[in-house]
Amino acid sequence: MLPALTAAPASAATLDGTPGRKQPKPPASMSTVGGAQLGKPGTQVRLGAGAPVLPKDVSGRSWIVADAESGDVLAAHNAHWRLPPASTMKMLFADTLLPKLAKDTVHTVTAEDLAGVGAGSSLVGVKEDHTYTVHDLWLGVFLRSGNDAVHVLTEMNGGMAKTVQDMQEHADELQALDTRVVSPDGYDAPGQVSSAYDLTLIARSGMQKKDFREYCSTVSATFPGEHKEGKERASFEIQNTNRLLTGAAGIEPYQGIAGVKNGNTTHAGATFTGVAERNGRVLLVTVMNPESEESQAVYKETARLFDWGFAAAGKVTPVGELVPPKSADTATGGAEPVEDGKGAPAKPVAAAQHGSGGMGIALAVAGGVLVLLAAGAFLVKRRWPLPERIRRLPRS
Repeated sequence: MLPALTAAPASAATLDGTPGRKQPKPPASMSTVGGAQLGKPGTQVRLGAGAPVLPKDVSGRSWIVADAESGDVLAAHNAHWRLPPASTMKMLFADTLLPKLAKDTVHTVTAEDLAGVGAGSSLVGVKEDHTYTVHDLWLGVFLRSGNDAVHVLTEMNGGMAKTVQDMQEHADELQALDTRVVSPDGYDAPGQVSSAYDLTLIARSGMQKKDFREYCSTVSATFPGEHKEGKERASFEIQNTNRLLTGAAGIEPYQGIAGVKNGNTTHAGATFTGVAERNGRVLLVTVMNPESEESQAVYKETARLFDWGFAAAGKVTPVGELVPPKSADTATGGAEPVEDGKGAPAKPVAAAQHGSGGMGIALAVAGGVLVLLAAGAFLVKRRWPLPERIRRLPRS
């Protein structure tokens, strides 16, 4: 009876920290992209013999645990509930724009570039009248979640309206149909929503890009500082705000973590999508808006779901799947990863230099464990062995 019990809708009586205020209920009917069961409210899981029960201390309004290779959804809770995504929206921004802007391009920042940055935004420290490479700006986006860097890249892409349109079109192509883009940085905006399902689709797509893997697994890097006349330009170190990658604020680095992105705003609460590898299996977990008052709850709940997913893999019946992009050819199933950054293994950069296993795991993901977009074919339900050189990399 346990699977039936765990599929019951979540209670709406839990308080969100405001006395007398109840949490909103998920819609009674949601999208069924990926399977009918994913459109149901509440927790969806089908436990088999020997499968561990789901952790009790997971309070996210919406979450999902999926196998990144096969696309099987192992368990989910309100997977298609459309909620504010906060800075996890930057995953879609990066997945859309990374192929459009050459990383060695140098740009001089103008006042117009920074004019639309919202009050209270997270910033990396981009300065007007200073030059930055696109590579610098992407480090600011991924490590510091810098809205200033996002807005500069947005202007380099042709402006806000064009970038929002590009992102929306890419979301639709990925079949992330719960997602509505208003602001490319994830800043709270009326009508801007996504879902745990969509964020997981987007992360899965992003992790198939070489530069995306490198940036999201980088622990720390050097960022250009202010230039003062007559002196060499200063620089400063920036660190990734993904606590499961870096370990901070009472959170230990999660073994096998390789990214992806965290976020936090007033309306979204805390959000997080992560990818991790253990014993050749790669899982994706997304948690949106934990209701718990536990410190750093979004990271702790993600870690618990990762632990459950690795223990439950092969012992549960999937409740749905991560669908391929609309244009994908799922019939070929035999194309090899292509060169020049679209499936090719990434080279260790800042994360490896600072002693983290994150880049090593990202390399393993790049080596073929993750489903790849290659030569126009979306490869599904196929396993590649981890490269030998990846097996020798130390784990954090």
